[in-house]
Amino acid sequence: MPKKPMRPCRHPGCPRLTENGVYCEEHRKLYERESAGKRGYDNKWRAARTRFLRHHPLCAECMRQGKLTPATVVDHIVPHRRDARLFWDETNWQPLCKSCHDRKTGRGE
Repeated sequence: MPKKPMRPCRHPGCPRLTENGVYCEEHRKLYERESAGKRGYDNKWRAARTRFLRHHPLCAECMRQGKLTPATVVDHIVPHRRDARLFWDETNWQPLCKSCHDRKTGRGE
């Protein structure tokens, strides 16, 4: 079976070719992300998330627009950036639907 052709590294300006078509060895570390568990999203978080969504079942952003949409994500209003106090502060949480959460995350908020 023939191999897939190599592709350029996706890092801007990098001329290296890669087998996986994403990043070369040098730039891969720049774009890697730790697992969700290592970032704090463990069993304790999943239980808290479930409890929060049970009490706040509708997307806060959709409700501001007059729509009723089930919330599926607990969003940190202010990014916690590994600050445990901010991570667990429920006043910093808001229920969002996946669409609203993806839109907010895509804007870099």
